[in-house]
Amino acid sequence: MEVTKILKAIADETRFKILTLLLQHNYCVRALSKKLELSESAISQHIKVLREAGLLIGVKKGYYIHYDVDRGTLRELSSRIEELAAIERKVCNPESVECVDNYGNCKYHKS
Repeated sequence: MEVTKILKAIADETRFKILTLLLQHNYCVRALSKKLELSESAISQHIKVLREAGLLIGVKKGYYIHYDVDRGTLRELSSRIEELAAIERKVCNPESVECVDNYGNCKYHKS
């Protein structure tokens, strides 16, 4: 999973709206186009980005492809963000040998 690719994909307001709509119901490009009042080609371009990020799954129904969100990808992203939030900050102790260079300055917090 490419976290930055997924975050970039959902950072766009329109793509975030598409993702939100698709979490509630599966839609084809035409239906999304009508709901968001955008052209079908614009929706298709946004869908392409979301698919390349691994966020969408397309299922062909007749002439149309209906899209759904890969919730597993969202859950994995959520886990990665939780891991980030759990990282603890190390406090530099000037008396500790591992934090101080030969001049008595903190190795990690240079000013």
